Amino acid sequence: MLDIKLLQNDFETICEKLRKKKVKEEVLDTLRSISLELKKEKKVLEELQAEQNAKSKLFGVYAKEGKDINALKAELSENKTKVAELNSLVKDLEEKLSSIASEIPNIPDESVPEGEDENENVELGLILTPPTFDFEAKEHWDLDNGWLDFERGVKLAKSRFTALRGDGAKLSRALINYMLDFNAKRGFSEVCVPYIANRETLTGTGQLPKFEDDLFKIDGEDLFLIPTAEVPVTNLFRDEILNENELPIKMTCYSECFRKEAGSAGRDTRGMIRQHQFSKVELVSITKPEQSEDVFNQMVDCASDLLTSLGLAHRKVMLCGGDLGFSAAKTIDLEVWFPGQNRYREISSISNTMDFQARRAKIRYKDGKKNKLVHTLNGSSLAVGRALIAIMENYQNEDGTIRIPEVLKAYM
Repeated sequence: MLDIKLLQNDFETICEKLRKKKVKEEVLDTLRSISLELKKEKKVLEELQAEQNAKSKLFGVYAKEGKDINALKAELSENKTKVAELNSLVKDLEEKLSSIASEIPNIPDESVPEGEDENENVELGLILTPPTFDFEAKEHWDLDNGWLDFERGVKLAKSRFTALRGDGAKLSRALINYMLDFNAKRGFSEVCVPYIANRETLTGTGQLPKFEDDLFKIDGEDLFLIPTAEVPVTNLFRDEILNENELPIKMTCYSECFRKEAGSAGRDTRGMIRQHQFSKVELVSITKPEQSEDVFNQMVDCASDLLTSLGLAHRKVMLCGGDLGFSAAKTIDLEVWFPGQNRYREISSISNTMDFQARRAKIRYKDGKKNKLVHTLNGSSLAVGRALIAIMENYQNEDGTIRIPEVLKAYM
């Protein structure tokens, strides 16, 4: 969540930064109006309280001097009523401001480029050369090897669900185990968490209240299926004060993820690019502010090196302000090459949210005598389904069979 004090102290600068993230002007106007009103009423309240304190001290003076205190009593009584009314007004305004601020995205980092949407993201580098074929490369849904059963997935649930069979299922499991082992060697300790989260947990990482329509809600419960392991793993430390020497905490976690993808109607309806349920191995880090940039780069390198070890050509892309996620201050995407589609597609998204999630989830650390907010970071390492179909397309043979990357053979 936005730092309300920072917002009030430097409103115009914060608004200018939020415009980079395409926050609507009417939202900023509402934020400005309530913020200014709160600031004004707080000042009046502070003046009244100071006056109340000063007049209260006069009681002793008047008693010593034998003065009549009835007029002073009446003034204090009237002032007390005004203070109570103003206290109530200030509290209402603070709640209003907090409610609006909870739906305002994180402030983008200075390094984030300007831009309207994904078309203005900035390529940072290409890793490995895409393979060439002496036949026409097929898209994964056209590779008829029995691995992906779209029809039965739909029969079991609805569209955008897929059943994996035979070596496809084995390869998916192999990828999960390989990714977890790879990440562990890079210093990310493995955790296992519930796939169901409560409202407070999803509010802590920024999915609620703004994105409730994108979540699968449990009927009759204030619980939801998780959209990513980032949610429960980050919230392991919700409302806790960590010791400084514990940081950074670096974790990796496999989970199933569940998303309605309500805002993606008509996009990627074929194949396994965009599913309502998908497997993912996640990286999550909790750091001190001065550690977060270094850990961010470690996470990007970890995910990129994992793709390299699988022999998959990919590129690094810095997201522009208009394409940046709600909680992210900065994000680097890794996009893997799909020869059947003749294009790069996102397979990992690594974000530094800085203290945005920590403020919402009240995750702090003790720095000497002071409690300070941590920085939280998260990233896919990797989306398992997309890694599976990337291997299918990049390692396909003309007869439709699939070669297995060397590093995965022991896991098969």
